[in-house]
Amino acid sequence: MLPSADISGALPIPESIHIGGAVYLPLAELDIDYVRSPGPGGQNVNKVATAAQLRFDLTGSPSLPEPVKLRAAALAGSRLTTEGVIVISASRHRTQPLNRDDAIERLVALLRAALTPPKPRRPTRPTYGSKQRRLEGKTQRSTTKRLRGKVDF
Repeated sequence: MLPSADISGALPIPESIHIGGAVYLPLAELDIDYVRSPGPGGQNVNKVATAAQLRFDLTGSPSLPEPVKLRAAALAGSRLTTEGVIVISASRHRTQPLNRDDAIERLVALLRAALTPPKPRRPTRPTYGSKQRRLEGKTQRSTTKRLRGKVDF
């Protein structure tokens, strides 16, 4: 059954969000505040708080496994505060519900990216041909430099 959209076009918020696998994020862990949007906006810009600012305590979240928290912290970059809180600001749309949904979608995308562990690097070795080319280049360079030496009269 598809959730019905309200008048503004935003989807209703369920109790928890499925991130992937067995990981669910309860909405009680999200803190959403509404602030005034930056930039131009006409006569409403100074009186309507439409931008959504989502805060998620990554380090204190009991619903995420520890390896996912570490990868999410690395992926969050400058959006992660020193206290371990991810702050996402959304002001793309003109209404609060759409900006709220946008901020939640961006957090879910970040957490889904953190769910997949990175591929381990397999060290490779240089081929015989590449070693030979490197050594030939070095000998060529050394002979060029050696020819620039002193001239005996």
